[in-house]
Amino acid sequence: MRDLKIPGERHPEKAHRPDNAQPKKPDWIRVRAPGGKGYADTRKIMREHNLTTVCEEAGCPNVGECWSAGHATMMIMGEVCTRGCTFCNVATGRPDTLDVFEPGRVADAVQKLGLNHVVITSVDRDDLEDGGAEHFAQTIRAVRHRAPGTTIEILTPDFLKCDPSVLETVVAAKPDVFNHNLETVPGLYTEVRPGARYFHSLRLLQRVKEIDPSVFTKSGIMVGLGEERPQVLQVMDDLRAADVDFMTIGQYLQPTPKHHAVRKFVTPEEFAGYEKSAYGKGFLMVSATPLTRSSYHAGDDFARLRDAREARLATA
Repeated sequence: MRDLKIPGERHPEKAHRPDNAQPKKPDWIRVRAPGGKGYADTRKIMREHNLTTVCEEAGCPNVGECWSAGHATMMIMGEVCTRGCTFCNVATGRPDTLDVFEPGRVADAVQKLGLNHVVITSVDRDDLEDGGAEHFAQTIRAVRHRAPGTTIEILTPDFLKCDPSVLETVVAAKPDVFNHNLETVPGLYTEVRPGARYFHSLRLLQRVKEIDPSVFTKSGIMVGLGEERPQVLQVMDDLRAADVDFMTIGQYLQPTPKHHAVRKFVTPEEFAGYEKSAYGKGFLMVSATPLTRSSYHAGDDFARLRDAREARLATA
């Protein structure tokens, strides 16, 4: 692969795409501007430990709220992805070599932030034989050692080009929650997530449960990309068939005019309808709001997820 990390050009692979108009956001999408002592303290710890966060790299609208509360989603294995998904604001190109000291720095930051729950994600690393599976496992083990009271949620790539056994390496490290996002309905994969395969991702989630049934599984999609409601309901059915516990649904927000267009702003009432349908299909937890993101309120959601499992087991 040619090196696409061109100074001053974050998304060179999208440079020749036609511009898509960015529509005005509706009144129900409102976020607080970043600021305050909590935000500054979190940012300082991230910088001191030379850590990347998906909050910044993906342009998450909730960064102000989450960082002010001392919550941040760590993004390991660099800030350059080997994929070029049309919705994503993370840079595409040739990543650097893995930093063997990164797991320790993540663990130290988790301890200093005093996190009860941490979310660890990564870029796709198709350049690595194991897709970064061992690096994920090392990071989980480092956090367990440094902050034994912290629950760990991971949001992984699909390991599409790896031997299937690499998944066992990650699951054996015993994360509390294994999240892998489907991102969109299968009919939109070729234009939204061209480097991925819908049924491979479904099977990945199913295999996590087969390897260790005690691990909570989680997946999410964005809406507003051009999908129809029956397609979203089918994704729910597919996830439940894969025994996924927790589903998130959030509004897609276009990062730049070169990214996939927003086809629709889904109303809060429509999100409430999706939440009701998902619970009706048997998910333990559902988060479906315009500003829902994979790791938004993840700590509180994990506590509710655990309680929901215990309640279901008690009535079984």
